[in-house]
Amino acid sequence: MIMGVEEMQKMSQQGVEMYAKAFGDLGKTWQTLAAEMNDYTKRSFDEGAATMEKLLSAKSLEQAVEIQSGYAKRVYEDYMAQMTKLNALYADMAKDAYKPLEKALSGLR
Repeated sequence: MIMGVEEMQKMSQQGVEMYAKAFGDLGKTWQTLAAEMNDYTKRSFDEGAATMEKLLSAKSLEQAVEIQSGYAKRVYEDYMAQMTKLNALYADMAKDAYKPLEKALSGLR
């Protein structure tokens, strides 16, 4: 079956609209990822600075070790929570990027 010029123009326009929407959504996701990383970096810096102040005021080696151990535990837990959140955002981004293609392919059937 041969397509007419109008049908080809319509399909071309739909493709352009599909890609524009996909890249717009992708930009929003990248902004969300950047904001998350910015918040995480700030939290990490604040936590490190507060821990350093505590370490400098430690009265004994045991107290310093306790402060450092607590810090290491909090940093690890925060890191794992952040990576879980980022993984979910990346998975959502991949799903959103695939939706226009899926819609286009279903239209060809």
